[in-house]
Amino acid sequence: MHKKLRLGMVGGGRGAFIGAVHRIAARMDNEYDLVCGVFSSNAETSVLSGQEIGISASRIYSSYQQLIEKEKAMSAEMRMEVLSIVTPNHLHFEPAKMAMENGFHVIMDKPMTLTLEEAKELEKVAAKTRMLFCLTHTYTGYPMVKEAKQLIANGKLGTIRKVYVEYPQGWLSTALENTGNKQAEWRSDPKRNGIGGAMGDIGTHAFNMAEYISGLKVTQVCADINIVVPNRKLDDDGNILLKFNNGASGVLFATQIAAGEENNIKIRVYGEKGGIEWQQNDANTLLIKWLDKPAEIRRAGGNVGYLSSFALHNCRTPGGHPEGYLEAFANHYRNFALTLKAKQEGVAAKPEWLDYPGIEEGVRGMAFIETAIASGLSAQKWLELNV
Repeated sequence: MHKKLRLGMVGGGRGAFIGAVHRIAARMDNEYDLVCGVFSSNAETSVLSGQEIGISASRIYSSYQQLIEKEKAMSAEMRMEVLSIVTPNHLHFEPAKMAMENGFHVIMDKPMTLTLEEAKELEKVAAKTRMLFCLTHTYTGYPMVKEAKQLIANGKLGTIRKVYVEYPQGWLSTALENTGNKQAEWRSDPKRNGIGGAMGDIGTHAFNMAEYISGLKVTQVCADINIVVPNRKLDDDGNILLKFNNGASGVLFATQIAAGEENNIKIRVYGEKGGIEWQQNDANTLLIKWLDKPAEIRRAGGNVGYLSSFALHNCRTPGGHPEGYLEAFANHYRNFALTLKAKQEGVAAKPEWLDYPGIEEGVRGMAFIETAIASGLSAQKWLELNV
C-alpha cells in the first residue's frame, strides 16, 4: 500500500495566495495527506478555512503552538509528520523552530526568516534535531533549469565566466499596499516582511537561480537599491553587480515597478565554450549557444531521451505539453517526500530526490538580502557576502 506523509499547515487560509499553491503541489503526486492546520491568526477564519479544505474539526487549531503540542501528543500512526509553513515572513522562524524541536520535518515558503540571525539559528536547530527542511524556491523545480545545472556541472560549458539573471514584475507600480490588498500590505511592511522588499520577495529567487544553475557561490555584491513609488517603506527596485567564488562576475536585477511585466524570471550563464539561456515564459526550452558550432535547443518532455536523469525525473508530460509553475512547485514537494520516506525506511535517497532547496539556500538567501540592502545604503558599495 502506498504510504502518504501526513501534512500539517500553518497559514494559507482565506485571502491567502501561496497556501493554495502549496496544497496543490502537495496533492499532485499523491505523496501527502493534509490532516491538520492553523490557517489564520484569526481563530474563526482558521476554522472556516479548514472546513472549506476538508480538515476534521478536531484538527483545526487556533495557534501553531497548539497545533504542534496537540499533534505531538497523538499516536505515531496519527500525528502529522511534516509541517508546511506558508505565512508572511515574520511568522516563519518560531513555528519552524518549534516544529523541528518537537520531531516534525518542515517545508517552508521563502525567504526563510525575517533576519539572517534567525536563519543561522534555524540552521543550528535543523543540524541538532536532524529534521529535514525544504525551502520552496519554485523556479529551480523546472526540468530545464535542472538540465542547465547538470550541463554546467558536467563541464560542458567549461569554466563559468558570466551570469546574468533578472526578475521583472510590475504589480507594485502603484501604492497598492494602500488600497487594502493584503499581499501588497505585508510585503511592504518591514515588521512582517523584513528589510528587503523586492530583494526579499523576488531578488532571492534570482539569487538562488544564479547559484543553483552555475554551481557557484556569490562572494561579493555591489547594489543600487531604490524605492520608486513615493512613501513606500521598502525597496521596490534594485540592480546588483555580483562576484562569484571562481572569479566570474554577474548582474542581477529585480524590480516590482516594471509596468506591464508579470513573472518572467530569466537567466543566462556563459562559460569558455558556450552559454545557456532559460526563461519562465518558455519554460520547456533550454537554449545552448556554442562558441564554435550552431546553437542547440533542448526541450522538456518525459519521452525525450537526451535529457539528464535530473531533468527526466522532474518531467511530468510528453514533449510539447508545458511544464508549468505548479508542476515545478510540486517537484520540490515530491523530491522532499521521496527523500523523507527513504530516511524513514533506512535506505539511501537517489541524487535526483535530494535535489531540492534547503537550509543552506535559506541562509544564503537571507545573507543576500541583508548584504544587498547594506550595500545600497553604503558609500563603499562592494561588500562581502559572508555565510
